[in-house]
Amino acid sequence: MSAASFGLILLGVLLNAAAQLLLKAGTNAIGQFEFSAANIVPVGVKVALQPHIAGGVLCYVISLVLWIMALSRVQVSIAYPMLSIGYVVNALAAWYLFGEALSAMRLTGIGIIIVGVYIVARN
Repeated sequence: MSAASFGLILLGVLLNAAAQLLLKAGTNAIGQFEFSAANIVPVGVKVALQPHIAGGVLCYVISLVLWIMALSRVQVSIAYPMLSIGYVVNALAAWYLFGEALSAMRLTGIGIIIVGVYIVARN
């Protein structure tokens, strides 16, 4: 895999991870809600106007474009496992930004993911 292809994949994965973090920040700002026939419009407007959620959607769109570019250069059986990097980034960022727990078992899983991605990338 070329450096440019790896860069496209990595940037796409990081933008996808950023999208998740922005969506979480947006839902934290809005609070818990449910869509129902009675509240779909007010909740929909609240979600649509939340800046973090809008930023998350934008990150998803850019990530999708980069992912399509990456798939035009790299086999999907190599590219797709790279998405696991997003789990590592999100777990660490959620711990740092939102105070989410990072147990020993979760850290062990993250280590296994890193080793697995390394093995796939070397192929």
